[in-house]
Amino acid sequence: MSGSAVGPALTRLPEALGLELGTLLGDRFSTSPAVRDHHSRDESHHAPEAPDAVAFPESTAEVRSIVNACTRYRVPVISFGAGTSLEGHVVAHRGGLCLDMTRMNRVLRLSAEDMDATVEAGLTRKQLNHALRDSGLCFFIDPGADATIGGMTATRASGTTAVRYGTMKDNVLGLTVVLADGRVIRTGGRARKSSAGYDLTRLFVGSEGTLGVITEITLRLHLVPEATSAAVCSFAEMKGAVDTAAAVIQAGIPVARVELLDEAMVEAVNHFSGLQHKVAPTLFFEFHGVSERNVVEQAEMAEAAARENGGTGFEWALRAEDRARLWKARHDAYYAALALRPGAKGWTTDVCVPISRLTEAVLAAKADLAASPLKGALVGHVGDGNFHMVYLVDPARPEEVDEAKRLADLLVVRALEVGGTCTGEHGIGMGKMAYLEREHGEAVEVMRDLKHVLDPMNLMNPGKMLRA
Repeated sequence: MSGSAVGPALTRLPEALGLELGTLLGDRFSTSPAVRDHHSRDESHHAPEAPDAVAFPESTAEVRSIVNACTRYRVPVISFGAGTSLEGHVVAHRGGLCLDMTRMNRVLRLSAEDMDATVEAGLTRKQLNHALRDSGLCFFIDPGADATIGGMTATRASGTTAVRYGTMKDNVLGLTVVLADGRVIRTGGRARKSSAGYDLTRLFVGSEGTLGVITEITLRLHLVPEATSAAVCSFAEMKGAVDTAAAVIQAGIPVARVELLDEAMVEAVNHFSGLQHKVAPTLFFEFHGVSERNVVEQAEMAEAAARENGGTGFEWALRAEDRARLWKARHDAYYAALALRPGAKGWTTDVCVPISRLTEAVLAAKADLAASPLKGALVGHVGDGNFHMVYLVDPARPEEVDEAKRLADLLVVRALEVGGTCTGEHGIGMGKMAYLEREHGEAVEVMRDLKHVLDPMNLMNPGKMLRA
């Protein structure tokens, strides 16, 4: 870790607190400008704001000591995982101390018989699956980035496999959380169901670090499928692609993933990942089953639905290396889109709508972009009605920033009008607080009441989710 144990005087973090944390953590407490800058941003368009200092705890006990000290001095605490969030979740909007959780990356317990595990918050999803490689089990929640399990829990993440395996709220069984007053609570448990008390686990899943610091997570795991196949299919028109995704879900075909890329995103992925897909609206499918025959039946039903909607060129990826290459290209989509306009910043937003309204929502978003001077692209986990727009802007040009805001606003308002949500998986962060209020109305006041009870001084990730 660069920087001395305490470092130079800081703007907001009191010198006495710096001395205390330096004594507790040694070189795992840093005020180095480079370290602070690294922890000032995520992958969003929101402007970086550096914390006053960064701490690297290695246990729940250390997190508790750090939080207790920060509470005494009324210093904000911002939890930091991999920095891959997309709504400014880790931006130190009011300074304070950044808690980098990446040294807490152990698998604490694994039960193959019960198909569950308890892990520390700083473990990434790829590290977890590497640890599971000989168990016959897998953690399937896949947001694309190699995010930490704590960060995925805090943002209620999902991703490409949510259509079959659910989101983090479906796969988190219990938590260990350090509250603002220093209490360490354990929510939930390993039982697959319980009627005991309030569901505090679900309260903290998706709380974006605003109610406490998540340090340990007990997760539901899944069996590695006996058979897997993937396929790509292109369409002459976007409507055919979206109608196919909806038809597959409505027919009950147990697809594991169904991803939509518009023609701009396909072109971007081709250039960025060295592929040769037809530049057209495209669906990526993956099928999991108990046998090869089971997988083939699923794929044949999906292929028939695609052909009915004008799908052509159904190409299969049966070998593991071919599937990995296919999904790596999908996971690189954000960076591929940025390469469409070198030097641009990606203004990324997402919504989720009922499957029956997905086609009109996607077509409206595409029409808005076509009428705009901005360049952009669409990608979506359309199996559950969730899709993302990436608008490419020059942050130094206010008119482009304003146009991206206008397009994002149109997208969200339409989603809410058809019974959807302002965010399917990115979360609220700094950017969607007004939409949260529009979506939930008076319920937001209840959220504020809960925040006040658990964090009366507003020290846990302030400036996120709820307006002061």
